[in-house]
Order: sequence, then structure tokens, then C-alpha cells
Amino acid sequence: MNLHHYVEILVDYIADFSYILAIVVIVFGMIVAFRIFIRDVLFGDRSEDAIWESRLELGHSFSLSLSFLIGASILKTTVAPTWDDIGKLASIIAIRTTLNYFLTREIKEHKKDVANESK
Repeated sequence: MNLHHYVEILVDYIADFSYILAIVVIVFGMIVAFRIFIRDVLFGDRSEDAIWESRLELGHSFSLSLSFLIGASILKTTVAPTWDDIGKLASIIAIRTTLNYFLTREIKEHKKDVANESK
């Protein structure tokens, strides 16, 4: 067995771990967002604020999980890339980066709106 084989195995494990981390981040983000929503709607009488707070929490979770998924995709492609793999990677990264861009932009806009309302 050569070193390349061990690197492939290591990269597979690290990429799989990154996928698991992405899932965990999304699940916890969903739980926290739901908790915020339920707390504010049932006990706070602030349904509009609750929806925005929940969406922000989900947005942060999705953004972080997309970063884990992009990292895993890059790792998997670095081991033995073919032109087909590189093309798929470029498409995946473009889609995930675009999603991440719009998520972070919406989060920033909402934070500005909240800051302006509090003044």
C-alpha cells in the first residue's frame, strides 16, 4: 500500500465527518430556531419578531453547514480529480456559495433593520 491510498482513506473519513457536522449544525439550528419561535409566540406575544429571530438562527446554521459541505466537496475532489469531478465541484461550490451569499446578505440586512428600529 502506498501513501496515496492512505491519503484517500483519510480524506474520505474527514469528508464524511464534515457531512456529519453539517447535519448536526442544521439539526441544532432547527431546534434552537423552533425553541425561539415557540417561546416568543406562546409566551411573548411577538410573532413577527419570533419569525425573524428563528429565520436568523436558521440562516446562521445553514451558512455554517454550507461551509462544511463545501470543504468536504473540495477535499473529496483533491484526492483523485477527473475533469468530470472538477466540473461537478465547480457547480456545487457555485450553488452553495450563492446560497451562502444570499443567506448572509439577508442576515446583515435584517440586523441593520433591527438596529434602525431600536434607535
